[in-house]
Amino acid sequence: MNLISKKEYKFIATSTQKKERIDVYLTKRIENATRTKIQKLIDSGYVLVNKSQIKTNYKVRPNDEIYVEIPIKPRPGKALPEPIEIDIVYEDEFLLVVNKPAGITVHPALGIYSGTLVNALLYHTQKLSSLNDESRPGIVHRIDKDTTGLLVVAKDEYAHAHLAAQFAKKKIEREYWLICWGLLKNKKGRIENYIGRSKSDRKKFAVVEDGSGKLAVTNYEVIEEFEFASLVKANLETGRTHQIRTHFAHINHPIFGDPTYGGRRINYGGALHKLKSRVENLLEIMKRQALHAKTLGFIHPYKKEWMRFDSALPEDFKLLLSKLRGE
Repeated sequence: MNLISKKEYKFIATSTQKKERIDVYLTKRIENATRTKIQKLIDSGYVLVNKSQIKTNYKVRPNDEIYVEIPIKPRPGKALPEPIEIDIVYEDEFLLVVNKPAGITVHPALGIYSGTLVNALLYHTQKLSSLNDESRPGIVHRIDKDTTGLLVVAKDEYAHAHLAAQFAKKKIEREYWLICWGLLKNKKGRIENYIGRSKSDRKKFAVVEDGSGKLAVTNYEVIEEFEFASLVKANLETGRTHQIRTHFAHINHPIFGDPTYGGRRINYGGALHKLKSRVENLLEIMKRQALHAKTLGFIHPYKKEWMRFDSALPEDFKLLLSKLRGE
């Protein structure tokens, strides 16, 4: 069992800090924090400013010293089986391929101890690789909670190591389909830069200078264009957290519906103002980022055969496409 009892943060406001509510200030800087969680911490006395307790409406001032303590409940070291339905595309004695729906996290993490894909997999089979820690058995790679699509899971250590090596050597085929805002100037291209944690919001990632992040490479091609959006396929050479979402936001074409990277803002010129009602209806259809891990290809660790899987687009994605086409 993990015996961590608390997590501590210390911040010093800059000399040019503008007045800003303390809950807003901290939500931007603490990963996975929400204003509600921060407000509860403040009310419970876990947030100090200049060594004194404050109220939730306190405004941060220049040079304020801020201390935050977050109590952490002991988390189970081992994920437990749960009867959660999963879509298994392929399975043999060595591995399985799963089509993950939106809304489910791949494995337990801080604050998320149940209801994950790992919990579902353990209910389906007790045979999963132990190369990772006990909370992530069999997990070779991940996709975001609200991204849908294909994942390969290893049942033993050899298969896990072999698949992980293919990822490291860029031998895995990973094709994503996405709908982004706007029409891309270049219908085919390559985005190559470095990605790291955003300095302004620790819950997000951003393009950073060489040396302060990890190399990220995304190749893309436009499949279809609409009045104010595009259907694009993207192939990954690297697998950084939020890579596609960060890259398309960086080139000013955020993924439609993405609440973290600007995909829910209507920001494509005056023409869209007249279409506001229609666009708002489309955002109601796509309540998450319109991103789907459609194709996955790899060499089977034991059979040494190339295996390639393709998944159908989820219903919300298909409905959004249909509406964009005017059907």
